Amino acid sequence: MRAEIIAVGTELLLGQIANTNAQYISKKLAELGVDVLYHSVVGDNTDRLRRVVEAAQSRSQIIIFTGGLGPTKDDLTKETIAKCIHKTLVLDQTAMQRIEEFFIRRGIVMTENNRKQAMVIDGCTVLPNDHGMAPGMAIEAQGLHYILLPGPPRELNPMFDSYGIPYLQTLFPDEQIVHSKVLRFFGIGESALEETLLDLIDNQTNPTIAPLASEGEVTIRLTAKTKTVEIANDMIHQLESIIYSRVGQYVYGYNQDTLESVAFDLLKEKKLTLALAESCTGGLVSRLITSIPGSSEVFVGGVVSYSAEAKELLLDIPSGLINQDGAVSASVAEKMALQVRLKLNADIGLSITGVAGPGQTEEKPVGLVYIGISSAFGEETLELRLSGTREGIQIRAAKNSLFLLIQQLKERNEIN
Repeated sequence: MRAEIIAVGTELLLGQIANTNAQYISKKLAELGVDVLYHSVVGDNTDRLRRVVEAAQSRSQIIIFTGGLGPTKDDLTKETIAKCIHKTLVLDQTAMQRIEEFFIRRGIVMTENNRKQAMVIDGCTVLPNDHGMAPGMAIEAQGLHYILLPGPPRELNPMFDSYGIPYLQTLFPDEQIVHSKVLRFFGIGESALEETLLDLIDNQTNPTIAPLASEGEVTIRLTAKTKTVEIANDMIHQLESIIYSRVGQYVYGYNQDTLESVAFDLLKEKKLTLALAESCTGGLVSRLITSIPGSSEVFVGGVVSYSAEAKELLLDIPSGLINQDGAVSASVAEKMALQVRLKLNADIGLSITGVAGPGQTEEKPVGLVYIGISSAFGEETLELRLSGTREGIQIRAAKNSLFLLIQQLKERNEIN
């Protein structure tokens, strides 16, 4: 099925907010096996929106709208769509009751224009708004499906997940389901991964292979269309086995995994604790780890020893070592990992020191980063030559440190 997404709102055209809704919906549709062929953004203007709708009707089977369902005069999405499909608006009593209760709970007098939010297209399936007031809508007209969603992501995301996706799933033939699995890679670039799997990509049919690069990472989505989830899983597993035989050393997780969540799970599984000593990343790795619920089970604490003085004072790094090799060096990274492990009484110490830029440090190039890891099994350091912006270097350095930790934990499992 072909779909397109039309975002309504002048604020999007002015650059006042980013159109994250289209990204979110496209990702969800890809998981369903629905092809999104067009994204459009149109301001709060009836004539322009109507022309965009007419173009969409000529090329897509599913048209999804975001925004323009609010109480003000410039919220005109449902009015325009109703006219385009020759429908009228009616008051939805359930939505009206929820809106009235919203104002009662907050002790605020409801203005008359808020009744506008309870108006829906006659004959539509109402999509409840569990996090706001304006309900969404889904309706079929002349063989096309229209879905109207509110603009705020905090309302749109849960509405689409809870009500929009189930509606779309009813459109699929009973004999066909779409099932996906995402493989997550680190340590290999998108072009190198594609080159390795080029024959599979060129000859893909079912399952399909969809690579996607992000900051320092690459994912591959394998999607199968068949009669049952069990058959789809078997089809995906066969293709996954071939991919794993070629580039399995770079796979760190699946589906919703992140580097930090995989590291956390491995530490928890092995009942090990972690301490961090960060310099150029400024506490970024600590933030990633502590974003995981329950991270206190494995994360003891971290030290941001940004300056040479802080390294000496907080981690007892000898000044002679810093003067000899520099604060950005393998020897200092190794010592930082050891000292933070000992001082915080953790099982594993992980350190990062480097030059994030934009200027050089100690006459060492921008992007030079050293990662140290220390445990009862010994010490190891990794040298990286990263490129990009300051922020990009920091992010990739942080992710590389987590990947090194994951590799160490997996190797220990193999040894045991």
